[in-house]
Amino acid sequence: MKHLYLVLIVLFVATSCKTYLSKITEVEVGEVPQQVEDVFIENPEGIQVEVWQENLVIPWSLVFLPDGSALVSQRTGSIIYIKDGDMQNQPYAVMPDIRQKHGTEGGLMGLAVHPDFENQPYVYAKYTFDDGEEFDNRVVRFRHAGNRGIFDKVILKGMPAANNHNGGRIKFGPDGMLYIATGEIFDRSLPQDMNSLGGKFLRVKPDGDIPPDNPFPDSPIYTLGHRNAQGIAWHPETGDLFSSEHGPSGEMLITGNDIINIIYPGKNYGWPRVVGQMNYPEFEDPIIMWSNATPPSGMDFWNGDLYVATLRSRTLIRIELEKDSNSDDYSILNIERWFSAKRNEGTYGRLRDVVVGPDNALYVLTSNRDGRGSPQEGDDKILRITKK
Repeated sequence: MKHLYLVLIVLFVATSCKTYLSKITEVEVGEVPQQVEDVFIENPEGIQVEVWQENLVIPWSLVFLPDGSALVSQRTGSIIYIKDGDMQNQPYAVMPDIRQKHGTEGGLMGLAVHPDFENQPYVYAKYTFDDGEEFDNRVVRFRHAGNRGIFDKVILKGMPAANNHNGGRIKFGPDGMLYIATGEIFDRSLPQDMNSLGGKFLRVKPDGDIPPDNPFPDSPIYTLGHRNAQGIAWHPETGDLFSSEHGPSGEMLITGNDIINIIYPGKNYGWPRVVGQMNYPEFEDPIIMWSNATPPSGMDFWNGDLYVATLRSRTLIRIELEKDSNSDDYSILNIERWFSAKRNEGTYGRLRDVVVGPDNALYVLTSNRDGRGSPQEGDDKILRITKK
């Protein structure tokens, strides 16, 4: 197998104004693992799209409560409450001491709902905190009280923070544990550093304690070697945990190579040493890699297929896959890019999250007001997708 070896020579200017060769950093780019090409479908057959909500400000995550109401996070810091299909005038909650700058990636990100909400009525949020003394990404929780959330406690703090690469997705798994995706804030030393929570998947109990069956004793770290994971979804039949992750965006002279992983406890996903299919025993390979920049974001399974919201490519990706009967491997049968006739053009612009609702409709959040998109009338929106 041929691997592409890319070398970036990093130069710096010393105080004496002389330029020195600082270091050589090498990353190996492996092969694309899937055997199928993406198919662009501007108007997918049998699909109906309607605007469910509009005029949001950079929505990032959508969750539904057991009574069918919904909460959506806005990256500027507020959680919006949607009752009977209508957005309420007052925010459900506002993040204290939030840091969010237009055009960057920090701020209010993921939301999650306690799996035993009837007895433990808590809503969880991940956001970028900055009070002038502490600066980090943290997960907090709110106690549900009618149409608002009352701050309860900090669940986990100390996740590295910066303007970009904060990860951000949080979800409860079938095991009742909270899974947290963190970014490496453009610091390539963090993903392989077990003393840092950056560039990792984390797993904690609903109260923030460390589960005794975590792969690394007394640590919330579940996996390592991630660059900037964005999506979390469990296969409805196999229970396997799938994740979407952003590949390089210019560092080390590499762009693209966005990936879909299956997350296994204790595994190392290779960044910044490798990206793509390498077949190295010490690293876990992705099941999908796109050479051209896609950046995938939120994801969910709908009617057996994996749906992935994408940012720069402005498409909703549908992935048809099946698990091999004699191994843990998956076969990728088909990849479709909906609402687009060609790369980097799409009917609805940048898409941030995709969630299956209690009505079995697919809800998709746009992200066109984040400083990187082209806002359309009514943006940002939540789209509702159903089958005709």
